[in-house]
Amino acid sequence: MSNDTLTDDIALRIGLAARTLPDPDPARLIRVLADAVGLPPTATTLETLRVKDLKQAADGELADLDVDLLKSMLAILKGETGQTIAPAPPVEPYAEGDMPGSVRVACASNGGDELDGHFGAARHFLVYQVSAHEIRLIDVRGVDESGTVEDKNGQRAALIADCQVLYVASIGGPAAAKVVKTDIHPIKDAAGGSARERMVALQRILGEKAPPWLAKAMGQTPEQRVRFARSQDAA
Repeated sequence: MSNDTLTDDIALRIGLAARTLPDPDPARLIRVLADAVGLPPTATTLETLRVKDLKQAADGELADLDVDLLKSMLAILKGETGQTIAPAPPVEPYAEGDMPGSVRVACASNGGDELDGHFGAARHFLVYQVSAHEIRLIDVRGVDESGTVEDKNGQRAALIADCQVLYVASIGGPAAAKVVKTDIHPIKDAAGGSARERMVALQRILGEKAPPWLAKAMGQTPEQRVRFARSQDAA
């Protein structure tokens, strides 16, 4: 193999990394890599890349991107994420009204039940219905990755518009603003981990003293929230 040949593995990494861009464009990423490490990029040269290099290369082509997104892109380019995608957990039956006092929660995920997705790059959203007594995974919503969507963040916010809470590993400011505008409360959890474990932690909050915004999402009236708060303070 000649030194100027792009291997299938590196081509796959570049393609997957380009999908994390707000406007997926491999050519744009290749311009950055050409300036940062030269062509063709190899496993050895990509290993030397840093977030700073991605931001500065090609006259700052990617300088406006969120740092967490760039970190995700860098991990893909270095082959640290692996190519095996675990299947999402099975969806459980649910009908509207099954779980009174519950909230609907979306979790950005790249596979399995992991909470590991950047809002603008996650492969799908796990949608849970959570009450103080029960947790159900009621849907797994894949995103449009065709590259034809003009407003990527807006499309993702609309996809989970029926949810009251969003858990993400990371999210940029403009995307967070669109989520909030859709009346969804975003929660950034950079540590990631099991989405269901996060739902168990949320469940404990629902069973204790829920903050006002969460109590509102649960359907409690202002009078109920005041009475609940007073009873907790008196306990």
